[in-house]
Amino acid sequence: MTDKSVDPLVLHTTDNYVRLITLNRPEALNALTPDLRERLVQLFFEASADPDVRAVVLTGRGRGFCAGADLRGATGVGQGAPGDVARTIRLGAQRLVSAVLDCEKPVVAAVNGTAAGLGAHLAFACDLVLAAESARFIEVFVRRGLVPDGGGAYLLPRLVGPQRAKELMFFGDALTAPDAERLGLVNRVLPDGELDKTARAWAERLAAGPTRALALAKQLVNASLDSDRSTAFAAEAAAQEINMTTADAREGVASFVERRSPEYRGR
Repeated sequence: MTDKSVDPLVLHTTDNYVRLITLNRPEALNALTPDLRERLVQLFFEASADPDVRAVVLTGRGRGFCAGADLRGATGVGQGAPGDVARTIRLGAQRLVSAVLDCEKPVVAAVNGTAAGLGAHLAFACDLVLAAESARFIEVFVRRGLVPDGGGAYLLPRLVGPQRAKELMFFGDALTAPDAERLGLVNRVLPDGELDKTARAWAERLAAGPTRALALAKQLVNASLDSDRSTAFAAEAAAQEINMTTADAREGVASFVERRSPEYRGR
């Protein structure tokens, strides 16, 4: 099963149950315009609901992964009506990051170059992060006199702890891919020429797995960061109850008993 679609803003293909989403503004290091941001939200919603998509890879075309929100042409900052900025953030950057966090399919970020501001948070919202050796991560907001948005103050402390998060946000220094891996922001650093191949291999492994079990595991881990133990344990038990009704769970148990490799169908 192969599906290809050409989009002025985003390239997206589906092959072997893997949806590849590629930001397509290389001349701007894939900075996010409102139209591009909305297209991404739509694609993640579609991937979440599509039974023919069982894993997602997110990457960028050209030298950059995503340089964050495109601020070119932004004038009159702070001159709108009260509440305009907060509303824009809620319906824009936060909605995009939430679409990744809430996607019911595992999402692999293949960070091919600079990931700055909202672009960095877009990567950190993914379930697994692979980075090319040339990639850089920058909490660029402080350089523009801005407060971090796109869920940065939520994501970063949970990934690296509050002190490290503040260091990254207060100074806005570029973080190399190896340093990002050392801090726990990146799963693997790869030679630039191996990034796409490895991201595809990881996604295909995920796509061959028990899709609903992976979705429930993702939900459990994400929710556990905001839960006490009793709530997390109750959610875990409920998820196991739900998952045991799936064909893949029955196949997994049967394959163990029969001493063979499981064949999951995503159902």
